[in-house]
Amino acid sequence: MRVVALAGGTGAAKLLRGLAASVPQRDLTVIGNTGDDTEIWGLHVSPDLDTVTYALAGILDVERGWGLADETFHCLSAMAAYGADTWFNLGDRDLATHLTRTRALREGQSLSMVTARLAARAGVGARVLPMSDDPIRTMIRTPGGRLTFQEYFVREKALVEVVGVDYEGAAAATPAAGVVDAIRTADLVVVCPSNPVTSVGPILAVPGIADALRETTAPVVGVSPIVGGAAVSGPAAALMHARGLPISPLGVAAAYAPWLRRLLIDRSDRACAPDLERLGVAADVADIVMKSRAHETALARHVLERR
Repeated sequence: MRVVALAGGTGAAKLLRGLAASVPQRDLTVIGNTGDDTEIWGLHVSPDLDTVTYALAGILDVERGWGLADETFHCLSAMAAYGADTWFNLGDRDLATHLTRTRALREGQSLSMVTARLAARAGVGARVLPMSDDPIRTMIRTPGGRLTFQEYFVREKALVEVVGVDYEGAAAATPAAGVVDAIRTADLVVVCPSNPVTSVGPILAVPGIADALRETTAPVVGVSPIVGGAAVSGPAAALMHARGLPISPLGVAAAYAPWLRRLLIDRSDRACAPDLERLGVAADVADIVMKSRAHETALARHVLERR
């Protein structure tokens, strides 16, 4: 079975680990968000692509949800001594990833090429594709001006008011090679429980990707990142509010209309099921909060078996 997953970072890692434990990795394609990409100390950092790669390789720091397990931060401390900004934590071994990526991009390689090489070096059998090789940046509008997503989420700790979200560069971008074909030829498309506005939203903003989701014959199944009126993790609730979306599975379904066919929702949100049905989305009530590796695999198998 060919499975395609649309993925952000931390919100997707758990389900991706479950999927990778349930299907051969060679049959799994992950389309990753690059709207979060940023430049730190002159290096091109792709947080979501790296989180996906580290998760599939089994080397992700599970407690933090980002970066490498058993990481050290000696370079970060040294940079602080030189007066550099250190609000974005880069680990010592993680730096090797960013150095390799930055050098390859400067040599003219595409982001797709270097992502594939990094994934292969990490032992990942799945195909990890950036949504686009073109630069796209998620910009958060606040009363005090615009921030990159990393400035908003990491530096400001998502504590500033959000009045809007823009996907800068998306309108002129094209999907990376293989993205549209993977969606169109999939047996199942899974939308991971990622932030609908700043993790999946940038993917959908690339012209051609939403069309492929509408046109594919594969079932398109999502897992809600909202449980009981709150985000499972991260600032999804505030960002959905800024977009005028209800902070509930109904808001998730609205963000993915009209191509979403089934949405897994938590048992605490079962009251939403009739309204989801009226939107044309089948509600699948399940235990969707993944608290262990066993939960990750169980949820992935639920997604696969009930397609």
